[in-house]
Amino acid sequence: MILLEEAQKIVNEVPVRTKTETVPLDKAGERILAQDIISPINMPPFNKSAMDGYAVISGDPSERFKVIETIPAGKFPQKKVHQGECAKVMTGGIVPDEADRVIMREMTEEKNGYILVTGRETNKNICTAGEDIKKGDKILAKGIKIRPQEVGVIASMGLNKVTVYIKPRVGLVSTGSELVPPGERISQSQIYDSNSYSLSAQIKRAGVRLVDRRMVLDDPDKIKKTVRDLMERCDVLLVSGGVSMGDFDYVPYVLKKLGFTLHFEKVAIKPGKPTVFGTKGSQTVFGVPGNPVSTFVVFELFIRPFLLRLMGYAYEPLHISGVLKESIQRTKTGRAFFIPVEYREGFIKKLPYHGSAHMHALTLANALLCIPKGVKELRQGKKVHVRQI
Repeated sequence: MILLEEAQKIVNEVPVRTKTETVPLDKAGERILAQDIISPINMPPFNKSAMDGYAVISGDPSERFKVIETIPAGKFPQKKVHQGECAKVMTGGIVPDEADRVIMREMTEEKNGYILVTGRETNKNICTAGEDIKKGDKILAKGIKIRPQEVGVIASMGLNKVTVYIKPRVGLVSTGSELVPPGERISQSQIYDSNSYSLSAQIKRAGVRLVDRRMVLDDPDKIKKTVRDLMERCDVLLVSGGVSMGDFDYVPYVLKKLGFTLHFEKVAIKPGKPTVFGTKGSQTVFGVPGNPVSTFVVFELFIRPFLLRLMGYAYEPLHISGVLKESIQRTKTGRAFFIPVEYREGFIKKLPYHGSAHMHALTLANALLCIPKGVKELRQGKKVHVRQI
């Protein structure tokens, strides 16, 4: 059994090969950028008015200004502004070169083709060319996730395509002769398969491609055939169940028979101790425990970061600090212990939690609290960090 930090180091140091593709911008959301975005233009591309008003020359002592033209957004100025003159300009419209100030419409009174300034206005109210971004600036660096705001910035550059990292292909196998798909009848000795559904949701939330999902009995030959079939089409395989020390836990044995090198088979964490990680060339396999909370926690600790690294994304989970509303104790301290908690307004609340089969506890939680190895108690009022989920 190895420590959590050692296991994470092993997973993080496995070499990965990323691939790229070019996609239309409207298909790039939530993908990982595989190129630096260099601005081909200034933003804004011209001096534009920050509001509806009148463009004038600063320092013009005139008492009133003749309106020589109206400039809506999208129209180029047709006349030059001289002293005693102004151009009515709409928000986003081009400010004539000669003008260097826009008087807010609310500060004026227009009558018979002239305006009088009726209020005190000191701001220039002009967004100057290149104020936000200059031509040649690197506005986005490769390796970031493309959120809606990044899509908007790329579009504002006039770019309609972008190069992103290709999503890894993931296969999922749920093992267990006791498992029955939701929607079917079960006997007293059976349970519904929840792991493949929760793992599928986590895979999709990570933004990768779920190629296939299978359910297989606790039979080494059937497990071997299923794993071999899926690995022909997948970069990463997740196998749920069959990884512990029971008489019917065949997964580590099968993986070794198929030529995988298993880098670890047990990790000093709770839940999730019988976690398996193996590689075969460029292919990777994770074996996760059958208990649903264990599966969820192991995915967050190991699998999500690895899948995102395959897409060129250096994932760092969000850790937030808070104060414990009550003390938390445990009797055994040999492993790092992750428990579901609720974080709210700077405080961390312990939730009812009955162990690694208690999936419902996760539905009430928005974070995981880690009690480090060797620590028996975290006292009420202690400031701790939790991992958002």
